[in-house]
Amino acid sequence: MRDAARVACVSRAFAHSWRCHPNLTFSEDTFGLDENTCQEDNIMRCFTNKVDQILKHHSGIGVKTFNLQVYSVYDEKDNCHLLRLDSWLQIVVKRGIEELVLNPLGIMGAKYNFPCSLFSDDAGESLQHLSLTVCEFHPTVKIGCLKSLTTLQLHIVHIEDGELECILASSFTLEKLDLMYCSEIIFLKIPCLQRLSCLEVSTCSKLKAIESKAPNLSSFRFAGDLHVKLSLGKALKIKELYRQCKDAAYYARTELPSRMPNLERLSIYSQTEAVNAPILPSKFLHLKYLIALDRMDYDFLSLVSFFDASPSLETFTLDVIPGLREPVSIFDDPSALRMMPEHHQNKLKSVHINNFSSARTLVELTCHIVVSTKSLECLTLDTNKGWPKCSDDEETDSCFLMSEAALAEAERALSAVQTYVKPKVSYTVELNVLEPCSQCHADEEL
Repeated sequence: MRDAARVACVSRAFAHSWRCHPNLTFSEDTFGLDENTCQEDNIMRCFTNKVDQILKHHSGIGVKTFNLQVYSVYDEKDNCHLLRLDSWLQIVVKRGIEELVLNPLGIMGAKYNFPCSLFSDDAGESLQHLSLTVCEFHPTVKIGCLKSLTTLQLHIVHIEDGELECILASSFTLEKLDLMYCSEIIFLKIPCLQRLSCLEVSTCSKLKAIESKAPNLSSFRFAGDLHVKLSLGKALKIKELYRQCKDAAYYARTELPSRMPNLERLSIYSQTEAVNAPILPSKFLHLKYLIALDRMDYDFLSLVSFFDASPSLETFTLDVIPGLREPVSIFDDPSALRMMPEHHQNKLKSVHINNFSSARTLVELTCHIVVSTKSLECLTLDTNKGWPKCSDDEETDSCFLMSEAALAEAERALSAVQTYVKPKVSYTVELNVLEPCSQCHADEEL
């Protein structure tokens, strides 16, 4: 920004081009604002002044992208920032704008009411991407036709069922709908949008039902309770599913093979897991990628049910997170490992387990994969909690430091690999065991 200002002082051509600059992205980062450049309580004031100066000299013509990210919190009693936000939008939201991203997180206490009247004329006809975060959004039939809109993202937005239906009814080209923490939505109705292929709904607390008539929906991400009624029309076309709920593994194994038989990528995230995935005759005939996130105290060997049901599975990723109780370590119960020799996998090539530990059931699952999967090419066991290491990133000076308990468990995990897993690994398999950075943690001890 400083260089641009200097050049503008000596170049009329550059100054003119800056007044017509089509892509405007404003945030504390782009302005270099932090506690080192200005006092913490003045960051918001510096930010608004800079945006004011830029837009004051901008013609408002030809803006295609307006991206505003506000993270610094200010006193919500001071509403001058909201008034400026309205004036900024009046300048940039005109016919020809294609992308509008508004994230006034820093003023969330003020509950900004997005002026839908901006789209009442033809200003919304060119809009392709609309992303709103932390605001009130109340569109009506007067909002006009958003005939070019392909992506609608609403996060922490107050909008009611009928208002959302209103904007969807005028968005014939919509391809992706993303709703997160929209607490006022109770019954989500999606009309017959021919181009809608991706639907994401996450943690909408009052949601009771989702009804979609979109015929070409291929990707569905949903984080919500099992009691939410799902009616997705032709679910046979859905190839990618992310599901976060209680007992997600059990739900996926018992319900999905019949409801979504053509899944190719499945991600399951268990908020709580009390029921094991059962062995059933139903199949995921087309499933190639399986990603599971389960708690440490889960019986991981039960996930073999998915391997048995997925003859086309090629990649398996398991993310392990802390459980409600400590799991039984393989070293605390040295009895013979459970095995399931009747279950084999012929296409599985890559397995990655993040936050690998000495938990008995996790070691049992790993040994089962190694013994029963002749097609296996690469096995990665990460005892570093999946965090990046200083050796992996040139911009990272040091690793994320682990607690003493986590380091002790990482040592037990490494011992479990050496004792139980490595002797069973074929010479044709690439075994990668990732461990905490000895240099960074040695420095911390010093």
